Amino acid sequence: MISNRPARIRATLDIPPDKSISHRSFIFNAIASGHTVIERPLESEDVRSTVRCLRALGVEIDWPEGADRAEVKGSGLHGLFESDDVLDCGNSGTTMRLLTGLLAAHPILSVLTGDASLRGRPMARVIGPVRRMGATILGRRGDTLAPLVIKGGNLRGIDFDSPVASAQVKSAMLLAGLYAEGATTVREPLQSRDHTERMLQAMGAPITTGDSGVRVTPATRLEPLSLRVPGDISSAAPWLVLGACHPDAEVHLRGVNTNPTRTGMLDILAAMGAKVELLEERLTGGEPVADIVVRSSQLNPTVVSGGLVPRAIDELPLVALLACFAEGDTVVRDAAELRAKESDRVDAVIHVLGAMGAKITPNDDGFVVHGPCPLRGARVHARGDHRIGMLAGIAGMLAEGSTSVDDDAVGVSYPTFWEDLRRSAEGVPA
Repeated sequence: MISNRPARIRATLDIPPDKSISHRSFIFNAIASGHTVIERPLESEDVRSTVRCLRALGVEIDWPEGADRAEVKGSGLHGLFESDDVLDCGNSGTTMRLLTGLLAAHPILSVLTGDASLRGRPMARVIGPVRRMGATILGRRGDTLAPLVIKGGNLRGIDFDSPVASAQVKSAMLLAGLYAEGATTVREPLQSRDHTERMLQAMGAPITTGDSGVRVTPATRLEPLSLRVPGDISSAAPWLVLGACHPDAEVHLRGVNTNPTRTGMLDILAAMGAKVELLEERLTGGEPVADIVVRSSQLNPTVVSGGLVPRAIDELPLVALLACFAEGDTVVRDAAELRAKESDRVDAVIHVLGAMGAKITPNDDGFVVHGPCPLRGARVHARGDHRIGMLAGIAGMLAEGSTSVDDDAVGVSYPTFWEDLRRSAEGVPA
């Protein structure tokens, strides 16, 4: 894909549905007792991977290709069947990690695999605590990498202090805890996104949250939860950066999820002086939602660290791009998790933005951008990482000359990204 800097940006966009909520709406309703309608699930490769796996486990899901409405006939807490084949999670870490927790609770044999990227991503952080609950889980490289072989059932609850703030680890533990004997408590060093807690509580799961962590006790039934999936803040983030950094821009984003465990990027933009407004704030399916407007801004440098990191982990590559338009050094630290995503995102940011003229110093747990950095077009490789593909596309819209992006993988979370980018340059509402 190729992008060039337009003279101005004008866009009004309906942001793609939230990927995290889309995954969870299918997985949790699969084990509910009853029929569910999911409006506007994200039509993406990752979410389709989750649906294929659930169908292979015997769950009835009606979601035709391209449809903005899906129906799930829940199998109940104990209604999953052993798959005849390996469960292919594609590129989706969410699919693999959440299903690990769920399948660990079922007395069936399951094998989870994925593409080359997913098979290289760390799974020990999920395998370890679920094994402590009593499941048998085997994997490559000393039981740290997929494919994973899971023989579940007869779990017992545990107290678990997670060494990392990870919503995927927490969600896997909570799913397993729904079936375990006794209580399961998960504590994190910093709070990760809480979509799982919100949704399972709305479905009647015995979950409590507080300063001592998240606690779940065995469930007897989950009520089906019909919902309309709000826009994904992670998919909104590229437009927030484009609008703030371009010298003549105004971007309106409709119906974006503003869950406070996910809005670190909004806090970062505020700290850097970006002109961002939240309008029509409301609740949808228990999740806060707003329309967001961003305009061309004069940006200041900032430091991103500590509790802000898990609230903006997927958006941190875009912070590097923001920093290219700020006067001074912007620092991102405490973000070693970036190196364990679909790609090593610290290294990938250095490759993409460095090739375009950015001055960036990498660290083990982040990077420092020495702004301002005028960008020039280049040919870059997104390494099959959708977040890096979108970073490169937005950078190309802000650079002098043309930018070509190889292996962008944006279809994983934002299939219409390139079309929306083109329309924004033409000022056409999406």
